[in-house]
Formats: sequence, structure tokens, C-alpha cells
Amino acid sequence: MQVLDLYAGPTALKEIQQHGIKQHIFDFMLGASGGPKWFVLAGLDKYVFSEFFAERKSPLHIIGSSAGAFRFACFAQNDPLAAINRLAQRYSNTVYSDKPTAKEITLSGLELLNYVLGDSGVDEIINHPIIKAHFIVARCKGLTRFEAKPLQLTGLLASAGANAVQRRFLQRFYERYVFASPSSELQITDPNKMPTHFVPLSKHNLPQALMASGSIPLIIEGMSNINGAPKGMYRDGGIIDYHFDLTLGPQNGLVFYPHFYPKPIPGWFDKSLKRRLPHKSSYDKVLMAVPSAEFIASLPYQKIPDRKDFETMPAQQRIEYWQSVIRQSDRLGEAFAELINDNNVANKVKPIAF
Repeated sequence: MQVLDLYAGPTALKEIQQHGIKQHIFDFMLGASGGPKWFVLAGLDKYVFSEFFAERKSPLHIIGSSAGAFRFACFAQNDPLAAINRLAQRYSNTVYSDKPTAKEITLSGLELLNYVLGDSGVDEIINHPIIKAHFIVARCKGLTRFEAKPLQLTGLLASAGANAVQRRFLQRFYERYVFASPSSELQITDPNKMPTHFVPLSKHNLPQALMASGSIPLIIEGMSNINGAPKGMYRDGGIIDYHFDLTLGPQNGLVFYPHFYPKPIPGWFDKSLKRRLPHKSSYDKVLMAVPSAEFIASLPYQKIPDRKDFETMPAQQRIEYWQSVIRQSDRLGEAFAELINDNNVANKVKPIAF
């Protein structure tokens, strides 16, 4: 059974045809939003973080939103394998009360973050000489900045309506903030002309920025007045950059993108807009590694985990299911290891089709 599919944009495919899949051809890596969907990539992350990029000598810019930010907070620690295992173990065992409040879910998220970062994780991420972490967060404008659910919901509906007209109208409701490694030179170009603001990561703001990046509206409390950034309310980075529609620079290398699906969705509000696709230019230099449909069909319940599992499954059933997916995801790491050593790997790469 083929468990892992590879997709590449035109420039990425040409590079792979010339050089194969080697770590030095990549200058960037993307980590998407998606909450528990990440469990299907856990085994791939373990291999990529601890082995594929282990001998890296030049900077690798890793850019994540929400769950992607949490994953990359593991990658930029000195022992990324131990960190990603902590994240998978603690997150998969999450249990809430029957009707959890936003406060309860927020406190659980903060406890998870503290466990994953440990005593030295913050300093390790900030000072990593090679792995340059970037966490995307949405700064809220208008009614979305309030915690009161009626006001927040009204703001969300208004921003969803504006986004349905044109994606660039999101900037009337949110601003993209990137909390970046202090030594990063990352440049982001948005084809929809939404501006990007950079704030250096510090020991004072890194936990706040990470928590904000995963603060799902209405479900998790936002983070207000993050240290070093303009005053305001900050929420889930996936609101703007759910699966990304960006080009990255100034380096010219490729973008490595492990993802749950072969067709990315630009922003959170685009999930119901079937016509809303990323620009082809944003994926010209991207190599995507995606669980195959056959692999997903082999999982319990024939699906990838998601947040609805909290509502549809008793806690023990959900935990067993999620941990089973994590164990089986090791096959993706093994498959990727085989592919990068395959002299004919370019012939196994499919074009990214939008």
C-alpha cells in the first residue's frame, strides 16, 4: 500500500528532477492549522525534525499557524524528537468536562504548552542557530476583539461575509502578525495584498504568541496585549493563514509542506468556499507530502482526527483512536525515508493541481 503522496509545483518538480529530495534544496517549511488533524502527520514530523534536517547547516525558516505553530515550537527545540513526542502524548490525552467553557479549554492549552516547552524550550527556540521559528497570529479589529460571545460571533459573521466577497477584505477585521526568530530575515508576500507585521520572539512573548496562534474564536480565549506587539486582541493564525496562500523569501530555495490534504484552503473562512483556491504562484516552489487516500482509509473510522471527535466520541474511545493514528503515522515517516533514497523519486511526484 502506498501511504504517502508527493505533490510539487513546477519549479519544485524541476529541482527534484535535477537533485532528488535532499534537505539542502529547502529554505522553508510550512505547518498548517488543523488541531487534531496533525496526529496523522506525527510520524512524518518525527522523521523530518530529527533525521531529515538533522545535518542542516544553513537556516531553515519554519512558518506555522495554530497546530502548525505548536509543532514547530517542537522542531526548534534542541531535542525535537522528545518535544514532538511530548506534544503528541499530552495533546492526544486531552479530556474536558461535559460542557467545557472557553476558560477551561484555554487553561488546558496553556498547561499543554508549558509541558511541551519545559524549562528550557523558550530559550532554545529563540536562540536556535539553524531552525528559525515563525508563529502566525491574527490581531483582531472591530467586534472580533471582544470575548463576549454575542459580539465576537457578530464580528465573525461580518468578517466571513467580507471574505466571501474578496479574501483581501479580511484585513478590515484582522491583521497578520508573525512572531519571528530574532535573527530571521523572512519575507512574506501575499498575493491578496494583505500586509504582514513582524515582531521578534522573546522569552516574554513566545508562550503568549504560541497560545494566541491556536486560540480558536469562540472556543478558546484570545491573548490580549502580547509583549512587544501593539496592544489588542490576538487570535488563531489560521483565521488568515489556515493552509497558506503566500510566497516566501528572500532565499530562493523550495518550501517543504507536510499537509493533511492535497488541496490547501487559504483561510479559515474559505473552508465552505469551494471556488476559493490558493494562487498557483504561491505553490510554484512547494513540495507537499500528504497521507494517501488509501492510508486514510486504513485508519480507524477511515478518517483523519478532528475537533468534532470531542463531541462525537466518549473520551476513552477518542483517546484510543487518536493514539492509534499517531502510531500508524510512523509509516509516513518510513515512507518518506524510502522516497528520498529512491533515484526515481521525481517520477513519483504528482503536480499540484488547483
